[in-house]
Amino acid sequence: MTPLAQPVVTPAEYLVLERRAREKSEYVNGRIYAMSGASRLHNLIAGNIFGELRAQLRDRPCETCVSDMRVKVQRTGMYTYPDVVALCKEPDLEDAELDTLLNPSVIVEVLSPSTEGYDRGEKFAHYRRLESLQEYVLVAQVIPRIEHFRREGEHWVLTEISDSGGELTLSSLGCVLKLADIYDRVDFPAAGAARDG
Repeated sequence: MTPLAQPVVTPAEYLVLERRAREKSEYVNGRIYAMSGASRLHNLIAGNIFGELRAQLRDRPCETCVSDMRVKVQRTGMYTYPDVVALCKEPDLEDAELDTLLNPSVIVEVLSPSTEGYDRGEKFAHYRRLESLQEYVLVAQVIPRIEHFRREGEHWVLTEISDSGGELTLSSLGCVLKLADIYDRVDFPAAGAARDG
């Protein structure tokens, strides 16, 4: 993430700029950060997850969104665009624009070389402040591996799924996603040939 020219802006200023912008940006600690475009692998994986969730949630009072739904962490003021968000309750939206979700139950981030450290570290620290968040999922794009963090009271419990027959169980949504479906049509790059995205 690269900060844009403005040094510090208010959340209101960010939203005015963001709603007029052609490219998406995140807002963290008073600063705006341009988001880079995603690779084909990144988009395939995020699309597969969205498609599987959408199919399983179709006849239930649930929603799932892919990458364009902005999420605000009210306790820290961060605005961001997760790769996939889902919830099975009434969405709580910030204002009449209906473009900023306040209460996701599940957030999925597909890891990219340039953002992996941020997704694991500072971003997850912000996400943990979302009282609604029950599950945080990190999906590798260069090897078949999923890290599933599930909230249990004040603690987060990690489960890793990496074998070809593995399944990701999202208990807050009542959904089970097969590793093979998440990585459908994904050809993993040779070691050392992973590209940013």
